[in-house]
Amino acid sequence: MKKTITASLIGLAFSNSAFSAEDIQLDDVVVTAARIPQTRESVIADVTVIAPEDIERGGQSTLVELLQQQPGVEITNSGGAGKASGIFLRGTNTNHVVVVIDGVRIHSATAGTATFENLPIQLIDRIEILRGPASSLYGPDAIGGVIQIFTKKGVDGFKPFANLGYGSYDTKIGNAGVRGKVGDTSYGLNIAASDIGGFSALDANNSALNDKDGYRNFSTSANLSHTIVQGHELGVQFFNSNGTTRFDNRFNATPAFSSRARLEQQSIAVFSNNQLTSFWLSKLRIAESRDDSKTFDETSLAQGDIFNTRQTQINWQNDFTLTVGTLTLMYDRLQDKVDSNTNFDKVKRNNEGYVASYLAHLGSHSLHASLREDHNSQFGNYFTGGLGYGYTFSKQWRATASYGNAFKAPTFNDLYYPGFNNPNLRPEKSDNIEASIKYQNSGFHASATVFENRIRDLIGFDLTTFTIDNINKARIQGLSLTAGRQWGSFDIAGNVDFQSPRNLANDNLLVRRANRNGRLNLGYTWQDWRFGAEIVSASKRYNDAANDFSMGGYTILNLVSQYKINPDWSLQARANNVFDKQYNIALDGNPATTGFAYNTPGANLFINIRYEPQ
Repeated sequence: MKKTITASLIGLAFSNSAFSAEDIQLDDVVVTAARIPQTRESVIADVTVIAPEDIERGGQSTLVELLQQQPGVEITNSGGAGKASGIFLRGTNTNHVVVVIDGVRIHSATAGTATFENLPIQLIDRIEILRGPASSLYGPDAIGGVIQIFTKKGVDGFKPFANLGYGSYDTKIGNAGVRGKVGDTSYGLNIAASDIGGFSALDANNSALNDKDGYRNFSTSANLSHTIVQGHELGVQFFNSNGTTRFDNRFNATPAFSSRARLEQQSIAVFSNNQLTSFWLSKLRIAESRDDSKTFDETSLAQGDIFNTRQTQINWQNDFTLTVGTLTLMYDRLQDKVDSNTNFDKVKRNNEGYVASYLAHLGSHSLHASLREDHNSQFGNYFTGGLGYGYTFSKQWRATASYGNAFKAPTFNDLYYPGFNNPNLRPEKSDNIEASIKYQNSGFHASATVFENRIRDLIGFDLTTFTIDNINKARIQGLSLTAGRQWGSFDIAGNVDFQSPRNLANDNLLVRRANRNGRLNLGYTWQDWRFGAEIVSASKRYNDAANDFSMGGYTILNLVSQYKINPDWSLQARANNVFDKQYNIALDGNPATTGFAYNTPGANLFINIRYEPQ
């Protein structure tokens, strides 16, 4: 096994695999935690890897559903597929997570979040979730962590793949593609489409609002890389997701009409990886990402808000292999630009980051130290750092401890959106400490991670003055437990999070976050069949900062099955919310007066057939 891991790491070092998945041994290597490949058992940070077989086995139809199954993750959604969704990572805000697709940051500079609802799961090969502050490696916004998504890349040979599915709410999903390698050139192409009839986004006693708010998406990902000579690679990559979603506007509920939005996320990048000497690997990436949204009011057939944002990115990473450990020196430049029919006082800002990181594994000891200085054109200079240590007591037991700080710059909406802005806002800042203990033996694994994250200058809306300001301090304390066991054909895995995400000004729970949430997965494999059950549970939450509008706790049961027709073909079925539990994870205003609750899916079924040669 150690020889296999070593060979895999060497292969990663000589390719674009610091941000791609083509050579990754899925059970062995993690790249997000330190921005260089390392064996999974030696990682100090709190990381979850969602491998290709996990995505295939789960059979979820959306990325948000998949992420909801992971430790430390809570979700919010405004009424079904394609509706505004967010990820709370370890109790932090939805805009405290950096999202990276194949090495390129992607987010809305106005809203400050990635548009998770418009990122199709069909294009995704692998996901790594890094929990905890990561600004010292990834720059602004990484107070809660980083979610890195890998699309399908080239592999040896020629491998086509396709799947087609149909389900409740008139859900139709399909994708097809090919990945391969010819000589020194590797390539990948994936095309996906979905058409979901949906259900009413709002739960309202109004025939105009109680319509079907559907969602359509067409998306592509492509990549091409060529090894000029050994150790020198050039490549290009592309990602695009184009969706249209319908939603309910409770302030303009005219019969037979609804509102809709067009959503588009796109990234394009060129990269060059060069092994300049036996100990110096240089990786240069130049990229641009886009997040565009346009709303339309079908009552007047008029175009509504337009928010188009661009992020130009340059990343030059240099990894130096030392006698002991690896030293990484990096230059990271981001430029945000806004194009909108809303009048913003400023529409552009730059952030330049300079990073030094050192990772070493020596015997039973692991050390990771990182330091970053950011020069922000609006907010000046910020220093962030991280220090982590791991010790392996035995083959089964390992303990880690770490400290890190992070910062987040206010969004363009926070600063300049007319009527709801404050141009004097300060960046949010955080300090996090954590420790974990992990056990792994044949067929069994378990971990416990305890953490405390203190956030200063938390940006919030003051209901007494009706202004946005740095009014809050938050403290998020938590304990995350995970475990899994396999007995022959049976397997069980689960995680539970006990957390206290509190506003220190009044001891209220942070909006839409629970004190307890957990998941349990049961599986049984019999010949060519696999059967599984998922239980997702969360305690009471509040929809507002004052904790006046509560949402009750819930538990839902999902069932999954898969039949392997032959080595290349498989058939899947997934039944969600089997007992048709009615619950809410988001409200629109106060349902007791003029507001409504956002609907969540009832009992539904999805069937999928997949072709992917082994």
